[in-house]
Amino acid sequence: MRRRDVAIDVGVAGLVFWLTLAILADGGLGAATPDERRLDLFGVLLAAVATLPLVARRRWPLTVYLVTAAASLVLLAFGYTLDLAIGTGVAAYSVAVAHGGDRRPVRRWVALLAVAAFVPSMTVLYKAVGVELHEIGTEMVTTAAIFLSLWLVGDRIRLRQERIGALEEQARRAERDRLRERTLAAVQERTRIARDLHDSAGHAINVILVQAGAARLLHERDPERSRQAIGTVEEVARGLIGEIDRLVRALRDDGTAELGVPADPAALDELLARHEVSGLRIVSTERGVRRALPPSVAWSAYRILQEALTNAARHGRGSAEVGLLFGTEAMEVTVVNPVARNDGDGTPAVGGHGIVGMRERATLLGGSLDTAADRETFRLHARLPYHSPTLAEDPLPQRADAAVTGRPSPAGPEPAP
Repeated sequence: MRRRDVAIDVGVAGLVFWLTLAILADGGLGAATPDERRLDLFGVLLAAVATLPLVARRRWPLTVYLVTAAASLVLLAFGYTLDLAIGTGVAAYSVAVAHGGDRRPVRRWVALLAVAAFVPSMTVLYKAVGVELHEIGTEMVTTAAIFLSLWLVGDRIRLRQERIGALEEQARRAERDRLRERTLAAVQERTRIARDLHDSAGHAINVILVQAGAARLLHERDPERSRQAIGTVEEVARGLIGEIDRLVRALRDDGTAELGVPADPAALDELLARHEVSGLRIVSTERGVRRALPPSVAWSAYRILQEALTNAARHGRGSAEVGLLFGTEAMEVTVVNPVARNDGDGTPAVGGHGIVGMRERATLLGGSLDTAADRETFRLHARLPYHSPTLAEDPLPQRADAAVTGRPSPAGPEPAP
């Protein structure tokens, strides 16, 4: 139980005890009668039993009600004037909240009958001490109406608490589902990235084998070309080690990008052209000097741009502005497109797990991906560093041939040794 609830219950019990003492000391709510018993120590003790157990009304509501009801009836039996059993009423309300919708029928009916029996028990006690029923008719009707109202209010509060609890549980379940879906999307993206690494490593090893064979054959005949082949082997091996160190470090948790993605910047032009042919109006701008990109950067730029243009075509209004920046330390991709709106709410409709995958790619490279949407446009900006900030030296060679990029350029075949 929370401290706040305990403090509230202590305060309620103290207030009800004070009000009960005030009623008993004043001889009831009406005019005093000569035969009524004045408040004494025994009456104070009974008043305490009839009110102070309310401190535990949340933990044992039915038990507290039975104790307070019994003490109130004892007060009446000994002649004390208790026109309003406040403690018993508060306890009845707590019973309604706790047991009004109890799934155990026996407990629910016991609680209901216990509350319903209080007013008849008061009537029997008054009759036993010689009070005429017509003299207490108004008091009994009023007390019965108060107890009925308290039960109904408590039952409504219980229903409201159950609805709030169900909504909170639904929200928690939805959040768990969203987290599970985001995690699954990230894992799937990491799996594709790992496949990209596999392809890069396989191609680089093939290049190393070819160049090493050429170096062996040319060693005696053409030492200069043999040295060039050995230099190519060294560069490719260094680049491969860098790529493996870079991506495996990011994927070591439980990692998991995509087959057949060209690793040459010219592939981005082909991607833009394909989307234009499919009907998307594209305005593209390019800044900086194109350079050979590390495979992981080239593939991530390709996939991020591909996903962004797909979202622009699917959720936008047929156009997009694309900006490519080839900086000295990183490549940046920016896509801005007007967006369609969801029916009825006026908010932009933008993709699903695609953003998760794009952000995962950028993050694995030590970069970032930011998105922003308003009522008219959706903007995506990705920054992809050429080299991981965790590496002490640049492991990637800067040659523009296929041996550096790890895949053949779509612009032409791989040069022969």
